[in-house]
Amino acid sequence: MSVSLSASGAITLEGACSSEDAEVLLQHLLGAPASMVDWRACESAHTAVIQVLLAARPGLLGPPLNPQLAQWVQPLLAPQSASNEAT
Repeated sequence: MSVSLSASGAITLEGACSSEDAEVLLQHLLGAPASMVDWRACESAHTAVIQVLLAARPGLLGPPLNPQLAQWVQPLLAPQSASNEAT
């Protein structure tokens, strides 16, 4: 399994995160919404995993191992400032 809980309480994404990992990630985030997601060892992530991250917007420990995730996905998951939010 590519999604696990660490001893510190962070949700860890490791290796290749498949579509099945999206459900596990969602359950962890629903159970502990304030948890950080550590994706520093994430080599790839199925779009279902990315969708869960986009919807939940957890705090991230990163950047991810995969340079494409770091370049294209991580900026989308950055905290939004108040000036960027629609009113």
